[in-house]
Amino acid sequence: MLLHILEIIAAVALAFGLWFWWACSEPWSTFFRPVLIRGPREGKRVTLTFDDGPAEKFTEQILGILREHRVPATFFVCGKNAEQHPELLRRIVAEGHEVGNHSYSHFFTYFKSRRRMAREIDNTQAIIEKLTGQRPSFFRPPYGARWFGLVPTLLQRGMHLILWSATGYDWKKDAQGIVNAALRELKPGAIILLHDGREARPPAEIDRSGTVAALPAIIAGARERGYTFAPLRDFLPAA
Repeated sequence: MLLHILEIIAAVALAFGLWFWWACSEPWSTFFRPVLIRGPREGKRVTLTFDDGPAEKFTEQILGILREHRVPATFFVCGKNAEQHPELLRRIVAEGHEVGNHSYSHFFTYFKSRRRMAREIDNTQAIIEKLTGQRPSFFRPPYGARWFGLVPTLLQRGMHLILWSATGYDWKKDAQGIVNAALRELKPGAIILLHDGREARPPAEIDRSGTVAALPAIIAGARERGYTFAPLRDFLPAA
């Protein structure tokens, strides 16, 4: 009897643990609200977002492609990378794109204190404002991970928690795989996740050539399906 009870308790604990992991990690989870995962369903608009930059060469190449195809995007930058490449951050803004906050060090929010989260966010806000004169209103947590205290910290600063609804999985696929994955997940209002950097790592450890190669085909494929590209700010709910 006791063994049976212990088995039930273990099963319940496992189920709760799996649900809790999903609630904190899965992009579609709305356990921590408010959060923007996908834009309006009416119309066929999508938006491009890039995480982890700015990074030498790859951010430059991506900006060139966006300019050539006249596509707006949002770059969720790490404060540490922005400090190292201020000219790239200024170029992002100068070319009409939006900048979001992706923390300073690309830290993992799990089990972090509210003070630590605030420090990561505030340091990056200060760096971006110093370099561009703009203070971002968007925050995307590294890995999409959320933890208690994150949403209140963002609300206190007037910031929006942004996740995604489509991705090219460009951290593990080649160029064609990135194209296929991104286009397969397109739906009206899709927020597309790609990367122009890799965490806050040294340049020698960054290779986003697959993303660069895939981007023109993603843009062309989306347009062939009748989608248009919109700024992320257009996807915010009406106040």
